[in-house]
Amino acid sequence: MSTSTNAMADTPGILYVTMHPEAGLPEEQFHDWYNNEHGPTRLRLPFCANGFRYRASDLEGGEGEEAKPEWMAIYDITDMAELTRETYLRLRGPPAKTPREADTMAKIKVDRKLYDFLGSQESKEFTRLEMVGNEGRENVMVAVLLAPNPGEVMSEAIEKWYAEEHIEMLSKVPGWLRTRTYKTSSVDPSAPFEYLSLHEYAPGNGLGGPEFQAATSTPRAIEIMSEVVNDKRRRVYNLYYTFGAAPRHLAPKLSNWASTDPSSPILTKTFSTSSTGASAGAIESYITTPDGVTIPYRLEGSQDPSAPLIILCNSILTAYGIWDGFLRSFFSNPKNQKYRVLRYLKRGRSSACGSTPITVDVLASDIIALLDTLRVKKAAAIIGVSLGGAITLNAALKYPNRVERFISCDTSSKSPAGNSKVWSERIALAEKEAVMTSSGESIVGQELAEITTRRWFVQESYDDVDLAKTIEDVTQMVARNSLEGFRHSVRALFEYDLKVEMKTGAVPGMFVVGGGDGVLPGTMKEMANAYGKAGARYEVLEGAGHLPMVERPGEFARVVSAFIDA
Repeated sequence: MSTSTNAMADTPGILYVTMHPEAGLPEEQFHDWYNNEHGPTRLRLPFCANGFRYRASDLEGGEGEEAKPEWMAIYDITDMAELTRETYLRLRGPPAKTPREADTMAKIKVDRKLYDFLGSQESKEFTRLEMVGNEGRENVMVAVLLAPNPGEVMSEAIEKWYAEEHIEMLSKVPGWLRTRTYKTSSVDPSAPFEYLSLHEYAPGNGLGGPEFQAATSTPRAIEIMSEVVNDKRRRVYNLYYTFGAAPRHLAPKLSNWASTDPSSPILTKTFSTSSTGASAGAIESYITTPDGVTIPYRLEGSQDPSAPLIILCNSILTAYGIWDGFLRSFFSNPKNQKYRVLRYLKRGRSSACGSTPITVDVLASDIIALLDTLRVKKAAAIIGVSLGGAITLNAALKYPNRVERFISCDTSSKSPAGNSKVWSERIALAEKEAVMTSSGESIVGQELAEITTRRWFVQESYDDVDLAKTIEDVTQMVARNSLEGFRHSVRALFEYDLKVEMKTGAVPGMFVVGGGDGVLPGTMKEMANAYGKAGARYEVLEGAGHLPMVERPGEFARVVSAFIDA
C-alpha cells in the first residue's frame, strides 16, 4: 500500500467528524441545521466530493455520550490542502457562519479529524452511495482508529498488515463492500498520529461471523494489536443521510431561517409553514448546473424524504408564483399531502443565465440537474406550460428513466413558423421602453408585459375581481423579468421540433390546454393523438387561456390529481 505522493499533486483525504448533541438541543433543530445548512454548504465546494451522515448502532441503550457519540459524518476531499484555504475557512466564521449555526454548534460536542488517503479495495458489488440511483440504499460502516506505538517501524507494520493480510481476509466476510485506509493528515501537524480504516458492508453481513473472526484473530493480527497498536477504537454505524449540494430536508418544525453569506448567489431560506397548505414547511435555495448557472428553486410538501416529487416548469417571462393558486387547491386534497412539489426559475429569469446557448435540450437538462442535486431518482410528474410545456415534453422524451409521468400545457411540438420574427419584435419593444431597476439592470418593462398578458388570459378573467388581481401579479412578473435573460432564453422558442421523437414517446403523458388559447386546443389534440403508440390523454379547460393553472386552479388541480394517481 503506497503512501508516496508527488509534492505538487493533490492529496485526497477525508474529513471525519463525530458529534454528540447536548440534551438541551432539540432534535428537530439539529437535523434542520445539519441537513439544510451545514452539509449543503460543504457539498457546494468543488473539492468536497460527497458527504454522508451515519448514526451509531453500537450504543448501549441506544443513547450516545461524549465519549461515544451517536453521530458521525464523513466528507471525501479531493485535496486536503483546500481545508487550510480561505474558500473553506471562511465558512467557519461569520458572516458565512450564521447565528443559527453558531448557536447549534455551541450545544454539540464536536470531534473533527483530517486524514490523508492511503488506499482502497472494493468488491464487485460495491457501488458509490453518492450516485443518485443509490439514494435510499442502506450501508453499514465500521470505523477503526489505530494509534501506533512510537516509531516508524510501528506505522510500517500496520500498513503492511492491512495491505498484505487484513483487507484480503475481511473481503471474505459476507456483505463486505469496501475498505479504505487513511492516516492523520499532513495539513494537521499538531494532531496525534493515527490510522483510520473505514469498512463498508451491506445490511445483511457476516460481521461477528466465522469469516470475520478469522480475519481478526490471525497470529499477525494478534501481534499487531498487542505489540504495535497503542490504542484502538472501533465504532459501528448505519447510513442515516446523504448530503447533496442543495437543501431538501422538509419537516413540520423547520426553522424560519435565512442564510447570511453575502457571497451566495441566492440566500437559502427555510419556512416553518407553507403558503400553499403543504404539511412540512418550505425551502427556497438554489442549485448550480454543470455549466455553472444558478437555478433558484422552492421545495415544499411531504416531510418523507422519499415522497414522490412533482416538478413545475414555468412559461417564459414568469416566476413560479403562477402555480400558487393551483398548489393551494392541490394540497387542499388530503390525498395530495403525500407529494413534494419543486418549483424553479428557468434560465433567463435573471441575466445570469450562462454562456451556453439556451435550447429546449439545455432547459430539459436543467430539470435533470435539479433531480440530481436534490437526490431524486425519478420525478413522479413534470408539469409545464408554454415554453415549460415544451421543456416538460422534451424531458420525458430525452430522459424517460427519470420521469414517471408528464403533463404538457398550452404548447406546440414544433416552433411555429415565424416565431423568431415575432419574438424579436417583442424584444425590440422592451428595448425601446428601456426600463431599468434601481440596481441598474434592464428589465422587460410594462409595455410588453401588458401586451403579453392580454394575449394570455381570456376576457372573462378580467371581469372577475379576484382573478384580475392575480392577472396583475402575473403582469408584474413579466415586467420584472431581466431583459438580458429574456433575449437569451427566448431563443429556445425559435427552432425546436419534437414531432418525430413524440411518435416513440414511452412515458405516460397528458396534454392540457385552455379552451380560450387561440388555435392551441386543436394543435394539442393533434399532439395527444400523435404521442407514442396509443396516444396520450387530452383535457380542455374551458374559461381559461394560455395559463389554465392561473385562471382555473381548482379545475387544473382536479385533472392533475386524476392523472398522476391513475
